[in-house]
Amino acid sequence: MPTIDLWIAVLVVVIAATGILIVGPRLAGIAETLAERTGLGQAVTGALLLGLTTSLPGSVTSVTAAIGGHAELALANGLGGIAVQTAFLAIADLFHRKANLEHASASPSNMFQLTLLMLLLGLTLSAFATPGYVLFGVHPVSILLFIVYIFGMRIARQVHTAPMWKPEHTPETAEEDETSGDRDTRTTARLWLLAIIYGAILTACGIGLTIAATSISSHTGISESFIGAIGTSTLTSLPELVTAVAAVRRGALALAVGDIVGGNSFDTLFAAVSDIAYRDGSIFAAVGNREMFLTVLPLIMSAVLLMGMLRREKRGPAGIGVESIVLLVLYLAGMTVVAFMGNGS
Repeated sequence: MPTIDLWIAVLVVVIAATGILIVGPRLAGIAETLAERTGLGQAVTGALLLGLTTSLPGSVTSVTAAIGGHAELALANGLGGIAVQTAFLAIADLFHRKANLEHASASPSNMFQLTLLMLLLGLTLSAFATPGYVLFGVHPVSILLFIVYIFGMRIARQVHTAPMWKPEHTPETAEEDETSGDRDTRTTARLWLLAIIYGAILTACGIGLTIAATSISSHTGISESFIGAIGTSTLTSLPELVTAVAAVRRGALALAVGDIVGGNSFDTLFAAVSDIAYRDGSIFAAVGNREMFLTVLPLIMSAVLLMGMLRREKRGPAGIGVESIVLLVLYLAGMTVVAFMGNGS
């Protein structure tokens, strides 16, 4: 992977972050319209369209790093991104003043997505515990992650179209497919084309961030694992924050949560793709305790978020749910641990 001057690397970070901030809100509007026109529903659309598209910078960053032999950066970026994106829901909660976001957005689809995410993280953790099991240079769990994700998304679609139960409706509850109406005059084909173009822009931003991150690590001596967990993971996760806040402000609450949770489920595949792209054996054997901790942290945070959706507190301290505060505390404490812990096996 090429190394560029430090000042150029910083400039690349600024340009890439700006591109992400500009594209994100526009993508949220397109996703809301497509959710209505396709009939997929906000939660599923958030997971499939927004979740996958806004995850492009992170996925490109991890894969590019893995191809270049930067195992720590590849895994820390993806796993750290899941943690920071979960924390972003607490920030999005600040923009919904009618009730706590977890109360208003509770839906079978979003709660199923959370359980799927926890399953995928658990599988990833099992790969760290068994790094010696390799088939053609790839850990079997990497293949299993793809299978579970694909079947999980099929079931998520069924949960949306034929739910066997629904959360108790309250005046503060937003219906899963509640929208402001399809007022977009652009054709569906044009919207899909724009979504692809925006995705390409996000991909370019991801490649730029990868080159910048490895260059900054080389010039400063900061570990790639630390840069991935806190630096590139946050920057490449900006699309999720921007689109989630934009969706909340538009009243598309299920879309906002589906974007984050569905994107997190997709982000677990970063580890699998990175494992395939990393050609010096299994990538899980090339990293240490820090990456394993970065798998446990979002697993705990997801459990807290799921409990918040089940409890459905209407209002909490500072106008956000108690679980939102816990998520922020967990993330900040977790990143503090990452900053000071060693990365030995």
